[in-house]
Amino acid sequence: MIRKFRSRAIILGCTLALSGLAACKEEFLEVDPQGQPRAEDFFVTPEHAIQSVNAIYGNLREWKVATFANLALTNIASDNADKGSDPGDASFMNDFDNFTFTPTQFILADYWAGQYQGINLTNQAITNIPNITMGQQLQERLIAEAKFLRAYHYFNLVRAFGDVPLLTRPPVEPEELNPVRTPKEQVYQQIITDLTDAAAVLPVSYDALNVGRATRGAALSMLAKVQLYQRNWQEVLNLTNQVMGLGYALTPNYYDVFRLSGENNMESVFEVQALTVPGNCGASNLQWAEVQGVRGQFGWGFATPSEDLVNAYEEGDERLDATILFRGETTPEGDVINPNAPNPRYNQKAYVPSFVTRDCGYAKDQNMRILRYAEVLLMHAEAANELGMTQDALDALNQVRERAGLDPIETASQDELRNLIWQERRVELALEGDRFFDLVRQGRAAQVLQALGKQFTEGVNEVYPIPQTQIDLSGGVLTQNPGY
Repeated sequence: MIRKFRSRAIILGCTLALSGLAACKEEFLEVDPQGQPRAEDFFVTPEHAIQSVNAIYGNLREWKVATFANLALTNIASDNADKGSDPGDASFMNDFDNFTFTPTQFILADYWAGQYQGINLTNQAITNIPNITMGQQLQERLIAEAKFLRAYHYFNLVRAFGDVPLLTRPPVEPEELNPVRTPKEQVYQQIITDLTDAAAVLPVSYDALNVGRATRGAALSMLAKVQLYQRNWQEVLNLTNQVMGLGYALTPNYYDVFRLSGENNMESVFEVQALTVPGNCGASNLQWAEVQGVRGQFGWGFATPSEDLVNAYEEGDERLDATILFRGETTPEGDVINPNAPNPRYNQKAYVPSFVTRDCGYAKDQNMRILRYAEVLLMHAEAANELGMTQDALDALNQVRERAGLDPIETASQDELRNLIWQERRVELALEGDRFFDLVRQGRAAQVLQALGKQFTEGVNEVYPIPQTQIDLSGGVLTQNPGY
């Protein structure tokens, strides 16, 4: 069952340092300490193929992929969240709140390393699974899953850094051990190719034992999102139309989307799976919710919702109370949020009730939502509006608004509707990791962030600096982004 990752899978964890060397080690998820296969004996059996792909999913839960680096670059850098926690705890996170980071900031190196570790795992699977004698249907599906996940990691990298080294197989030749940066246009083309390939193979759904694997809907939705960033509006419209015909639907109650009972429900397109595994806390390692939980009560209190986000909600928007935990409030599950908590607000999407097991720490059962059907509708609305299809845009937008308890928008000009859709993306997807990149692609990052007093420099901070450690390890082969 992929949700539990109990397949005794060896992770071939060669973390690509992009330094002339691949620093390789063997790590394990719930494995016996004796009798493990050596790397050279791997990729032989169908079980090895399954284990290699499970390891890619497992990497999505790793610290460098899911937690501090992810929250810093996506939420804290935006207008939706502040650093939070105690002032002296992880004060380096203020660099992302204020845009005072430099290329030596280790969080940047963490983000880079986490994504490339995932890419290296995908490349191993994509390269080696075709050589395994096994059923063709399973073989093709596993390769398609790996391509989807490779595209996901490259999308994270290209949005954050612009041009990045493009690696589509494990390094073989000496020059491949120290690659140069690839123009972002080529990286985007590889992402599109991978997602197109994946969508042609992946199933619409899985049986109960495999819930959580990438589906056709996930590949098509991610491809639509990539095309959204390329402003290829007709492609976005075509892709979202396909997804809208696959049987997804909005969860009637927005609050339920983010509860444990709402995981992998009718609105879910793709989620990082998490579960407490009693007796093996090393496998229960997704800390996305824990680091954002109420400080001193549930978690560490980082990436707290900003006052600006609170003020962004319309009166009567049910998503406000479902997104933000306020000091002193009582949750629907009966937890009283500490009125003396150090921060006034916390991310309610990361909240897990106190009665849920803490055998391996707080909120290790909370999935991290990556793609939801609500975003598909909003992408469809944005593309339709840009193509002059006003009524289609309004129909999609209003599905999201009406679920939130808001009145539908009856009419609007193209410019007005564009701003309404952007606003809807902000409040619907708040604290889910897209706001900073949305502001950049919309061309509004400087305007919005400078108005809040952030030291955002237009023409520079739309991308992050290449980690200095990687430039040094490459001997200068990797070049720095302008302005850093």
